[in-house]
Parts: sequence; C-alpha cells; structure tokens
Amino acid sequence: MNTQIKLAIISIVVIIPLSSFAVYGTNPNTESPLSENSKLQVISSFNPLHEFAQNVGKDKVDAILLVPVGVEPHDWEPTIKDVQKMQASNLIIINGIGFENWVEKLEDNNYQGIIVDTSNGILINESEDDEHGHELGDPHIWLNPVYAKIQVQNIADAFSKHDPQNQQYYQSNAKSYIEELNLLDLQIRNELSSCNSDFIAFHDAFSYFADEYDLHQHTIISSNDPHGEATAKTLENVISTAKELDIKIIFSEETVDTRTSETIAHEIGGKVLVLSPLEVASEGTYISKMTQNLENLQEALC
Repeated sequence: MNTQIKLAIISIVVIIPLSSFAVYGTNPNTESPLSENSKLQVISSFNPLHEFAQNVGKDKVDAILLVPVGVEPHDWEPTIKDVQKMQASNLIIINGIGFENWVEKLEDNNYQGIIVDTSNGILINESEDDEHGHELGDPHIWLNPVYAKIQVQNIADAFSKHDPQNQQYYQSNAKSYIEELNLLDLQIRNELSSCNSDFIAFHDAFSYFADEYDLHQHTIISSNDPHGEATAKTLENVISTAKELDIKIIFSEETVDTRTSETIAHEIGGKVLVLSPLEVASEGTYISKMTQNLENLQEALC
C-alpha cells in the first residue's frame, strides 16, 4: 500500500468521527450559565410547544420552531442543519411519548444538550404497537387543555432551572398563560356539558380531550398517525356507526384529503367540518384554534 493511500485512509478514519461529533456532540451552551444579558436559546419541536415556550419566555428567550410551517410533524426528520441548530440551543422542548421519533437518534449519538420532555407528570393512554412490537402511547396530550397546562409548567420549570436569575419572570408568565388555559377549559366544560357525547374524528387524536370532557371519540383512521388509509370495510363501519348514533357531522382536518370524510357525510346526509389536531403550524393561536374546535363540536353535538 503506497503512502498516499495510507494517508487517505487515516484522514477518513479521523475526519468521520470528528464530523459526527460536530453534528451530534456536546452542546457547549449546556455546560455554562448564561451571561447577564444573553437570552435562552430555545428550540421547540412543533407549533403548540413553540407557542407555549413563547408565552413563558417572552423577551428573555430566542424561540425557534423546529418543524417548518405547513409540515406534518409525524413525518418530519431533521437535516444536518437542523441538528446543528439544536446543538446551538440551550434547550430542546419536545412533546414526548414517541411523537418526536428523531430524539432517540440524537441520544444514541451522545447528544448532551438538555431535552425537556413536556409529558412528564401526565398519565399516558396506551395505544397501538409500532412495527417492532414496541407499545406506544397516544402522544396528543396538548389537545387536552388540562394537560397543556402541565406542559406549560414543565417548560417554565426548565427555563427557571437553566436561567435561575429569571425564575420569577418565567413562573409569572406561566401562571398568566395557565389562567388563560383555565378559562378555555371552563368554557369547554360549560358549553359541552349538556350535549351529546359521540363524535367522529378523522384520526385517533382526541382521546385525551374526550376523556377530559366525557365525550366518546370514534375515528375514520384508527391510527395516531393521520396518514393511514381507510378501507372500504372501514368506511362501511363508520357509516353504520354514524347512522346508529344519529351523527350528522363528520370531521376532517386541515392537511388531509377531505374526500374520505365527504364520502361518509354524503352517505348519512350530513356535512364535513374541521376538528384540528393543531399539529401543523398555521395562522391562529392555540386558544383560538381550540375555541374553533369547540364551536365545531358544539354544532356537531349540541
């Protein structure tokens, strides 16, 4: 083997591990406290958490939304640039419960940054098994405003721990936003309390919401992922359920093909409305979108 080939091999052996470390290695921001005038660098995995982080951190944080506007977070995978952004941050805020399937890859590659799992303290509904036979939980905790309050508090506690000099600021902001979520929760309880309980959602996203407000969710797509396909037998069963329960409104979502819901609605002499899982970033706030969901549920149930 000539000298040039040996040097090339040595270069590859050395450069590849260093490149991997550059992408997945320790985040230096997590090793030292913030300077007096610096802001927390925060990345949130998808839009509801991004909004929660903004409400808690306000002008003390630089908040970045990881999954781009209009992109479905179920399917999203980070690029090298995205991972580099995460490395430059102090905190990465995730939903947890397997919703961010890229987190394991970061951890497997010795990522040392602080990952804030906002599902801590929440009782998780068991769900389907994945392709490897691992039991999964339903990740859609943010659709229950009571659980959203826990997520907000988890974010505030993480900010306070990492930036203790601004602890009172973060906790005060969290308290104010949680009061808004309390009002939303009370509004939902009051306005749905005397209504029917059965509704047909597009995919299995509203189990926590239904449990909280004594409703019964039926679905067109039984998966936690909205991209499953409805078979002819599934459509037949949903149509039968709708007729049996005298359901006249079939729900769809903003980012799915409405033809499936429209087919069912046509068969029952009903119509289609949107029940948003709030997964894809779009115009409006968490509270305004949940209020729109409530209005559409009222039309369906009351």
